[in-house]
Amino acid sequence: MGWGWLALRVTGAGLLVSTGAIHLDLYLTGYRSIPEVGWLFLVQAIVACGLGLVVLVSGSRLTAAGGAVLALSTLGGYLLSLRIGLFGFREVRTPAGVAAGVIEVTMFAALAAFVLGDTEQLRSAGLKANTSKLSGRLQAAIPSTRWGASALTLLAAVLLGLCLASPGPAPTSTGSSVELLKIGRVGGVSVVTNARAFTLYWFGPDTPTKSDCYGTCALYWPPVVGIPRAGPGVTGELGIIRRSHGAAQVTYNGHPLYSYVGDGAPGQAAGNNIDLNGGLWHEMAASG
Repeated sequence: MGWGWLALRVTGAGLLVSTGAIHLDLYLTGYRSIPEVGWLFLVQAIVACGLGLVVLVSGSRLTAAGGAVLALSTLGGYLLSLRIGLFGFREVRTPAGVAAGVIEVTMFAALAAFVLGDTEQLRSAGLKANTSKLSGRLQAAIPSTRWGASALTLLAAVLLGLCLASPGPAPTSTGSSVELLKIGRVGGVSVVTNARAFTLYWFGPDTPTKSDCYGTCALYWPPVVGIPRAGPGVTGELGIIRRSHGAAQVTYNGHPLYSYVGDGAPGQAAGNNIDLNGGLWHEMAASG
């Protein structure tokens, strides 16, 4: 039995560090540029790694309980941003996000089982049992709390599965619609925007005849597709290229254009000068 509780302790600590590492990687590779959401990723990474190390070294049940709460709150934020949006940012389904979601469900289950183990069993495994008043109250409530933790684990797994099983973004248009380009100002700079006044971007690895943004990249940076039409003040050269599935992607002065899911409202340019999905992204400055 002792080895079982030790395994829960090591597993929970390892998963805490793992989810922290995923969020740190996402923060460094682009999420740091997203208002409000970026710093939350950094805080999550620091807290998760810190809690994981404390659980691993000390075996603190109170710290493990904090890790379990962190797992549920992080998962809740991910599901909310997938379905509704969070602080104006709408998440897209990616391998990293799916992996983090699965880790968080498993992490909650492991840490909850560790926290709700019998004190005597924990002592027999050589683990430190917190004898504070708070821990005593928790111990008295263990039987009913175990059922609650099991129900929460099942609910979290079901919600994650439903969100991941739902249809992804609709297929890209074939380019039969008209895409109006406008001029806006972001930080004192005139930039090209779409009809809704959202900033448009160009991707460093692209060429005037070929887009290099597909798959996950195209989920974060939706290509601007359609037949381009210049709005007032748009003086650059407009054109189209054909994407691999036949859609007509709008170009401006030889640059294929994209929007960015990190922009939650007109007048933002969160994607400007960030290195993500294999290259640098730049806001599309207006000609003249």
